[in-house]
Amino acid sequence: MARAVPQSDRRSDKDYQSDILVHVSRTFALTIPQLPVGLRETVTSAYLLCRIADTIEDEPTLPPEDKRRFLRQFSDVVGGVAEPAPLAAELAPRLSERTLIHERDLVRNLAHVTSTVRAMDRREQAAMQRCIEIMCDGMHYFQRNASLRGLNGLADLDSYCYHVAGVVGEMLTDLFCAQVPQVQQHALALRRLAPSFGQGLQMTNILKDMWEDRSRGACWLPREIFERHGLKLEQLTSRQHERGFRDSLQELIGIAHGHLRNALAFTLLIPATQSGIRRFCLWSIGLALLTLRGINDNPSFTAGAQVKVSRRAVMMVRTLCNLSARSDWLLRGLFAYAARGLPLIEQSEPRDAAELRALREPLSAQQDDMNPQHELNPHHEMKERLSDVG
Repeated sequence: MARAVPQSDRRSDKDYQSDILVHVSRTFALTIPQLPVGLRETVTSAYLLCRIADTIEDEPTLPPEDKRRFLRQFSDVVGGVAEPAPLAAELAPRLSERTLIHERDLVRNLAHVTSTVRAMDRREQAAMQRCIEIMCDGMHYFQRNASLRGLNGLADLDSYCYHVAGVVGEMLTDLFCAQVPQVQQHALALRRLAPSFGQGLQMTNILKDMWEDRSRGACWLPREIFERHGLKLEQLTSRQHERGFRDSLQELIGIAHGHLRNALAFTLLIPATQSGIRRFCLWSIGLALLTLRGINDNPSFTAGAQVKVSRRAVMMVRTLCNLSARSDWLLRGLFAYAARGLPLIEQSEPRDAAELRALREPLSAQQDDMNPQHELNPHHEMKERLSDVG
């Protein structure tokens, strides 16, 4: 008797991606439908590629050398120089039950995503290929070198945020420009702000999840700030009520706030007629601001759930952003109202992409000396890097 074909194998690529998105990202399942038809499907594929890369890196049973090899093979598949079937056949059985069932399903059905990508416009393919290549290389490096000592300094934080979030912002910018001529007119300014947009959202997640990350053996905070206030990050758990901790936290909130202001500037460069793309961006910005306010108001929090945005607040953000999406004046006013009372450190000159990538290289020898053969699975939910701050 012939083997029954799994249901997912019988679905079209588009249907499969639409179905799996709901299971692997509740947030993106809400925001992506705000995008115009066409762009909606393209961004779904792009997100799922990022999710697959993150699934490889997060699998706790894979040795570091195997993760590195699988990530390189995946990058080759996305780049069109390797086929998806051999990778899926080898990788899927290696994923343990500690990887979510729908993530395992996504890896098994890798071809459903890559075949869609290969049918896209060359410019869109290039944007996704570049993003996955940089992300796979960067996030493996940072995860391999993670420890409770945290990152060295702000330069390291900038580079980390770029590799796991800023590059995704650049990819989305390129996808917007490829499909919407009105957006293409602002391509240079948008691309300059995209890494800062990504960093604002990623820093918000880092701050919200700092205690959960520590419980897994990782810390993404820059120790130069805490040491300036007399604190060592590896001793942070018992010292979060000290003034030095609060001052350090205020500085990081101020930096994140500055990046979110750049995120608003990014969004306002999108023509008001493209309200769907604006909504896609605005929901993330609004939730990030409210999360920062929660952290600022409760600096002694010990779990992300204590500063998580309520369902009611999520609905309020969505409603207000939808009503104001076409008005720059109203959006600036809403941002100012939501950000009231937050410390602010302006990020007026975002680093460019080449500089952010180069920042990582001089740190490699230092980090490897500190953490020889160190590997852990902090599972910092990079896959939600551009929106899951609620």
